[in-house]
Amino acid sequence: IFVDSTRFQSFIIGLIILNSIIIGLETSEIIMSLYGGILLLIDKLILVIFIIEITLKLYAYGFSFFRSGWNIFDFSIVSLALLPTSGSLSILRSLRIFRSLRLIKNVPRLRFIVESLFHSLPSLLWIFVLLALVFYVFAVIGTKLFSSEFLAWFGTLGASMFSLFQIMTLEGWAEMSRSIMEKYPFANIYFISFILLASYTTLNIFIAIVVNTMSEIQHKISTE
Repeated sequence: IFVDSTRFQSFIIGLIILNSIIIGLETSEIIMSLYGGILLLIDKLILVIFIIEITLKLYAYGFSFFRSGWNIFDFSIVSLALLPTSGSLSILRSLRIFRSLRLIKNVPRLRFIVESLFHSLPSLLWIFVLLALVFYVFAVIGTKLFSSEFLAWFGTLGASMFSLFQIMTLEGWAEMSRSIMEKYPFANIYFISFILLASYTTLNIFIAIVVNTMSEIQHKISTE
């Protein structure tokens, strides 16, 4: 089928990249004042081509077009661009950048990565459960130990959870831990234990599951 040919898909990928660049350029007032009319015209022409592409696929495949999740994704992204963008709905113009997400479907390697992530979701769900359990345990301990002196960080269970999330990202955790260690010298055990469990162990397990799933999918493809 013409719309699925390598040349046509390469053409569409080029348009997606060009469209993403144009939408980015539209954020510049200087560029828009000089070339705004041209950029908007090119943007509309690209949208017309996207609509023609979807129409051709609907004609070629009929209702079976919607049996593919990726086709539904494409259809939704292009349909979003057809929503009115004037008046109170003008904010929807910024959603045009979602057209760049079509690269995920049109570039095989990107699609492979996304499909691998989706296949990993059942296992990753249990990783999130484990991480939530670690957060809860350390949040309770932190609230019990440090709430009397450090209300902003560990005054409530919610505040403790948020502080632990900050610590997990390794953003400003050293300053926080040193401040607490001035009052509680052995607090370093608490922080180091949490970082080892949440930031390193859990993250490595997460990566291992995704890589293993990608390997399984790649092996299945190569054997078919």
